[in-house]
Amino acid sequence: MRPTVAVVGLGSIGGVVAGLLQSADRSDVVACVREPLERLTVERSGESIEVPLRTLTDPADATPVDWVLLATKAHQSASAAPWLARLCGSATRVAVLQNGIDQAARLAPFVGAATVVPAIVYYNGERLARDRVRYRTAGTHDLAVRDDADGRAFGELLDGTGLRILFSDDFETLGWRKLLINAVANPVTALTLQRQAVFRRPDIHALCLAVLDEAVAVARADGAKLAPDEAERTMATLLTYAPELGTSMYFDRLAGRPFEVEALTGAIVAAGERLAIPTPLNAMFLTLLRAVADAASEHTVAP
Repeated sequence: MRPTVAVVGLGSIGGVVAGLLQSADRSDVVACVREPLERLTVERSGESIEVPLRTLTDPADATPVDWVLLATKAHQSASAAPWLARLCGSATRVAVLQNGIDQAARLAPFVGAATVVPAIVYYNGERLARDRVRYRTAGTHDLAVRDDADGRAFGELLDGTGLRILFSDDFETLGWRKLLINAVANPVTALTLQRQAVFRRPDIHALCLAVLDEAVAVARADGAKLAPDEAERTMATLLTYAPELGTSMYFDRLAGRPFEVEALTGAIVAAGERLAIPTPLNAMFLTLLRAVADAASEHTVAP
């Protein structure tokens, strides 16, 4: 029997996975959206994949499914609660395609008896229009999950999509490593309104290393198994990304939308306070990002 899948959040991340699942045609996919959409196009590697897409616009019309792929931003989790309440049953698995750590704890209040499957997203997605997204690789894997029965089931769900899955027995360390990338990539691009090319500046590179040193200390205190030169490795990874790529926080600021301040920089500062690790540079980023996010509700920055 074909699994039933609901994608909640049809932005840059959700649009890619919904389109590729629909193209693979091994599951029955529905997208939960504000406005109906008949077709979706995914651009990747010089080709365009256009697929029909079934959509729901009212949570009251939703029924329990085998899989929910939650691809909203972390700070939008509560707003997805009406969808989750209707889509989740005791046999439902909820794959969380969001940034940040502690995904299971974040979603627990909204999913009832469903099983949360935390995931780490590595691919770069960009929403070009309501019905068009662009997918680019950003490393050797597109997604990571725990190497357990639920993680393996998620990998099977994505068979045929072309998305590359990493199964890990140390998911917590991977989660912190992704958060380290986000600790500099998102704040710096959002605050400077520049794409990844900004990290080629020596002064920005030095600032990022200092920010990362703080975050690495917090991660180690929280149990992450990191290398002695983890900050340098993180920056080396960041510099492998194409200079023209943006980040979710960068695109959100351009569009005047709220962005994931608390789930990224806020999570590092909060963990530092909990573990008694000082994070003055991350706290400075957090203050600036909160100020920008507060202003976003009143002013939209033109691209």
